[in-house]
Amino acid sequence: MPVQYKDYYSSLGVQRTATADELKKSYRKLARQHHPDVAKDKKKSEEKFKEINEAYEVLSDADKRKKYDELGANWKQGAEFRPPPGYGNASRGQAFRGGQPGAQEFEFDGTGFSDFFEQMFGGARRDAGGGFGRGANLGGQQYAERGNDIEGDIMVTLEEAARGSVREVSVRHNIGRSIKTETHQVKIPPGVTEGQRLRMVGRGEHGSGGGSAGDLYLRVRLAKHPDFDVDEHNLIYEAELAPWEAALGAETSVPTLTDKVNIKIPAGTQSGQKLRVRGRGLPPSGDLIVVTKIVVPTKISDVEKKLWEQLKRESKFNPRA
Repeated sequence: MPVQYKDYYSSLGVQRTATADELKKSYRKLARQHHPDVAKDKKKSEEKFKEINEAYEVLSDADKRKKYDELGANWKQGAEFRPPPGYGNASRGQAFRGGQPGAQEFEFDGTGFSDFFEQMFGGARRDAGGGFGRGANLGGQQYAERGNDIEGDIMVTLEEAARGSVREVSVRHNIGRSIKTETHQVKIPPGVTEGQRLRMVGRGEHGSGGGSAGDLYLRVRLAKHPDFDVDEHNLIYEAELAPWEAALGAETSVPTLTDKVNIKIPAGTQSGQKLRVRGRGLPPSGDLIVVTKIVVPTKISDVEKKLWEQLKRESKFNPRA
């Protein structure tokens, strides 16, 4: 099934030769600019936020980036694209039973990921397994058969993971020349984690011969965040410190998902040291982990240089001793 090609490098405003640091820097800048919680035009920003998250989801992962780059650089943004046979997730959206492809294909709207991403990087749709074949007739007796389960990815922001939300997701069932769209309200509970599967009973492929419908599974993919990494329910924030703040101690402000909190930097803090702010991560029991990073100025004035030289003469500290 053809889809629109996505130029992820263009989405992030970087060259195809961009380094990991350049990708991260560009992503953070764009994510802060287009985050729905701060933008004036929330609808427009929400779409842009999803676009740059999808791009960074792929390009920040070495394996996904290699796979994406194998497609070549000659595709144009928005051009029709059909993956080569057997490439990527070739079984996207298809239901399988007894080793034979089923008649239906499925596409999703409202998950936060484009059709292109689903085609190339989405998870394979699950098979309910077993059975004699759809609506099989053995010895003149019609056997009921349960419909296949289907599975897709859903992008969840950290803000949604913290407070919970309800999302509208549409599933398009392509059956031959007929297309049927079903819309479901998906409840995202507070505290969902990466890879968690949300189950919607009876929202999968329809059964046959009086059999029940399969289930719909949506696998949570936590959206990248410009400020935080995630470890289970903990949020990880990197706090940059001047050398004198680390040496003498300081008080600094760090962000959370809802506001800012002040923390004390102990005297003698080392780069990479972890400070814990309890209860400011993701529910039910996550913390905010502040990881310190000591940053040395790249340019200094003549006065500053003299002070550093004086410190060098006076200090007895030797990091290699």
